[in-house]
Formats: sequence, C-alpha cells, structure tokens
Amino acid sequence: MRTVRDFDFNGKTVLVRVDYNVPLENGVVTDDLRVRASVPTIQYLRENGAKKIVLISHLGRPEGVDESLSLAPVAKVLDGLVGQAYFVPAVAGDEVASAVEAMKDGDVLLLENLRFFPGEEANDAEYIKGIIDAVGAEVYVQDGFAVVHRAHASTDAVAQFLPVVAGLLLEKEIVNLRKVMDAPEKPFLMIVGGSKVEDKAPLIDKFVNIADNIVVGGKIAADGYDAGEHADKIYVAEDFDEDGAGAKLDVGPVSTGKIAEYINGAKTIIWNGLMGKAEDPAYATASTIVAELVGENTEATTVICGGDTTGFVENLMESHPGLSYTLISTGGGAALEFLLGKELPGIKVVQ
Repeated sequence: MRTVRDFDFNGKTVLVRVDYNVPLENGVVTDDLRVRASVPTIQYLRENGAKKIVLISHLGRPEGVDESLSLAPVAKVLDGLVGQAYFVPAVAGDEVASAVEAMKDGDVLLLENLRFFPGEEANDAEYIKGIIDAVGAEVYVQDGFAVVHRAHASTDAVAQFLPVVAGLLLEKEIVNLRKVMDAPEKPFLMIVGGSKVEDKAPLIDKFVNIADNIVVGGKIAADGYDAGEHADKIYVAEDFDEDGAGAKLDVGPVSTGKIAEYINGAKTIIWNGLMGKAEDPAYATASTIVAELVGENTEATTVICGGDTTGFVENLMESHPGLSYTLISTGGGAALEFLLGKELPGIKVVQ
C-alpha cells in the first residue's frame, strides 16, 4: 500500500479526501472524532513541506445543495485543531481557484460538501477532474476510511488523474483491522450486538472459525439468535432488562457477568454493536460495562467499530479518561466490509 511516507510533498499542492461526516445540531458539530482523526495526516503534510493542503469531504445525504449540511461549521472545528484552516462554499470553478491562489504555505482549505452535486456518488470522472483542475492538485491523499467501500468520484475515479497515496488514518485503520484478521493474539474475542441480524450474521459466520469466542448481545440476542452447531463457541446473552411492556432492552446482569469473564481473559477483542438500547441511560448498563472492561484491558489489542459503538465509546471516554483502545474505527460500513474480506474501491487505488 502506498502511503504518504512514499511521496515527496515538498512544494506540492495536495488534495486530501477526509471523512467529515459528523453529527450536527443547530449548525454545531456535536462529535468531532472524525475531524480529530484527520489531524495527524494534515500535520504530516505540513511538516513534510506541502505548500497547500486542500480537503474534500461529504456530509450527510443531501439531495442537491442543502445549507443545513454545509461543511462550514466543520471548518471552524478544524481551525481550532490545526490553525490556518479556511472554508470556501464551492467545490470547483473560479471561486475555488481564487481561494487556492490566496493560500499561504501550510494553509488548509476545506471545500464544500461533495454530495451537493450528483457527480460524487455517480463516480463521475469529469466531476472530480473539475475539482482537481480548480485546486491545481499534484497528488491525492486518501484518508477517508469511512467511504472507501463506495465507488465514488473521490474514492475511485480520482485515480485516473492523480497519483493516490493513503493517509495516516487510512493506514492505521487497515493495519489494525488486518492484524486482528490475519494474526490475532489468542484468545481472540469478538463481541457483536446491535439490532439487525442480517447485518451481523455474515460477520459472525466469517469469524466463527477465527475467533476463540464470540459473544452476541443487543436486540439480535433478545430476538433469539441461534448459535446452532457453534453453540460451544458462541455465547448468546441469556437474560435481559425489560421495560414495563416486557421489551428486552438491555443485556441482564447474569449475561453481563459472563461477558466480563470473556473480556478479561482476551488478548484480542473486536467489538461491533451495542448491548442494548444504549441511547436511553436506563438501558446502557451492559454497554457501559463492556466499554469499561475493554478499555481497561491494556494487555489486549482492542478494536471498536460501527458508528453507534464508536460514538458510545467516545462519549464514555469524556467521563472516563483512563480508558484506552487500540483503534476506534472511523468506518462503519467500511470496517464491516473490510472485516468480511470484500475488495474496497478506495483501498484498491492505493495498492
């Protein structure tokens, strides 16, 4: 895999695909995990002589231009993290060209939401070429791990026009996910939760012969997930906390105790999917205990993936600063597809 370490950026104008698909509330970023995750690559480019650094990203699923999904609020967060970061409400054309021309060495410029225009999701080569031409880019850094499973203009067609290298975030994601897939230290535990069994069953099937143990919680356990012939290896939560109507909304204390034993004895842990309806504090107990135990197991390689799970862990870390994880993945669907061994367009172009 070609990474930023394999390219001479001195004096170059660099176009970087980041993933700033962050939650917004009343125009304010409420979780800056993905912005912070992009900082090491930006700093690396600055330290290695990049003249101008232009960032592109999408936000949400707009149908045309939608000011509520503008990246302008993200640019403010970015400026607070790296300084000398600016925003232009366009992706191509004279407005972008003028903004790039005005940049000083080491400046960072964030362009507007790629998905305001259909060319992004259509993987339109002319669309991305328009951006490249306006920026005057000489090299492309792919650092948006969360989108590499999509064949979009900024993940696939871009390789027709520029050399593509992986950023530090993309490298970190791939190295750690590959490690737990190909050479996990034993015992290897996979924790699976969430609500959609159709999403999680392929993951369980993939790892049932790789992991030493698999724990199943969340709604898929409450709905009666059947471990079948692998019952000796797959532990399905057996008791639940219920609401007044009898709905099973969290893994109960007996199961949580057994899950704790698996976590404390593991040397490699992948966790994807919450243990219950954790957005309601009344049913976040099991997820909190799992997050704490995984984050306290400093002898293990620990990977957290899946949007709900990573968000939950990030929020918990604000009040529990002692927790530590090897990788809190920024990719939801991308991480799952990578773990399932699928070929991802945005990774293929850097290989």
